Amino acid sequence: MAKAPGFAPVKSRLQPPLTADEARALATAFLLDRLDAVAALADAAAVLAFAPAEAAAVLRTLIPPGVRLLAQRGDDLGARLTHVFDDLLAQHAAVLVLDADSPTLPMTWVAEGVAMLAAEQADVVLGPSDDGGYWSIGLRTRCPALFADVPWSTERVLETTLARAQTLRLRVALLPRWFDVDTEADLRRLCDDVAVSGGPWRTAALVPALAARLAAGATR
Repeated sequence: MAKAPGFAPVKSRLQPPLTADEARALATAFLLDRLDAVAALADAAAVLAFAPAEAAAVLRTLIPPGVRLLAQRGDDLGARLTHVFDDLLAQHAAVLVLDADSPTLPMTWVAEGVAMLAAEQADVVLGPSDDGGYWSIGLRTRCPALFADVPWSTERVLETTLARAQTLRLRVALLPRWFDVDTEADLRRLCDDVAVSGGPWRTAALVPALAARLAAGATR
């Protein structure tokens, strides 16, 4: 689930230290690296839920073979998530939604989430992120109440979702915690992570220049 770079503002909290063009290039690398990884998963169909709708033609020229496009609908993130699950659960037994902001996320965890849903081990699968949100949420049945009145873009997203799931008596399985790249501190962590452990190729190709920029404290 992602905004289409070039059609919507991306990575605004990284400007500065990045320019708008650099932020767009980074978001594009994140998205395409994530799609490659998802398309390679066994026993799962890859779908890009994107916004805005007018980006469809350009995205078709970029996405890997076999990835389906689905335009997001709704005025806020809760509504968009609700519609994504409604649309895809009408065709699939379970759906695991991922963000596009955690490029070094171990894909073995994603495969684990897919397997949990397939085995009906949980009603909700969540991958917590360090900022208080989640990098993934998976469901086997539609559940609009899970996304209603959530304080999106705050550190209370995960705790609100967990409390709501408890109220709804849903079984929850938690995947390991990881980090999104939204701030300069996150970007520094990404650069360190890639330097030590590597990363998907598009993102890794950008990291040396980004690391040099951060080290120099440049804000052009």
